Amino acid sequence: MTVRGAVPEVIWARPERTGRGPKPAYTRDDIAAAAVRIADARGVDAVSMRHVAAELGCGTMSLYNYVPRKEDLYELMVDAVAAEHVLWEPCGDWRADLMRVARQTRALMHRHPWLPRLMSPVHGFSPHTLRYLEHCLACLEPLEAPYGTKLELIAMVNGVVTTYVRNELDTAERVRALPWSEEEETAVRGAYLARQVASGAYPRMAAAFAEASGPVDMEAVFERALERILDAYEPR
Repeated sequence: MTVRGAVPEVIWARPERTGRGPKPAYTRDDIAAAAVRIADARGVDAVSMRHVAAELGCGTMSLYNYVPRKEDLYELMVDAVAAEHVLWEPCGDWRADLMRVARQTRALMHRHPWLPRLMSPVHGFSPHTLRYLEHCLACLEPLEAPYGTKLELIAMVNGVVTTYVRNELDTAERVRALPWSEEEETAVRGAYLARQVASGAYPRMAAAFAEASGPVDMEAVFERALERILDAYEPR
């Protein structure tokens, strides 16, 4: 349902606080930091105007003078953690620099497990995310490609990292919820899978398991997936 009189608005184009009166008691940084603390401790579903107001020690309605919508609050949160990206002088090897960016983004998402859920193109144009994108483009300066292609590459790498981390986080959450140990779960499922593959019904799967037996090195898979994305953008 469309709200009468509603118009699209960018939180960053608004003044820190609307209306007249005394000096604002809080800054956007204060509000974002409070929301991030809540999300880090209890998950993003626990973030609400009421909970953020309680964290700051103010009334819920007064918070709307600073942040008109919950979606704006999410955007403040994403920008706040984007500030944690460490930027460096590019080394001149665009692949090495972009791999470093990807590893850092993965670590950032593990520090803030709620972040993958809020990843959205609309949150990509806040002050700190723009700073991050400018850094990525500086890293890609040696790559002979149009800027549109470079932005596409950055989006592809971020997509791989986000998907990979979400899988890691979901797996860890599931393991924590098990009424038995992860080792017991793995043993039972492994035995079932072995019986199915040995039945002869899945010859290609049997060949695959025979070729690559043993535990999968997930760190190597992460690195390999990123390298293959970069391979696709190497100038021919």
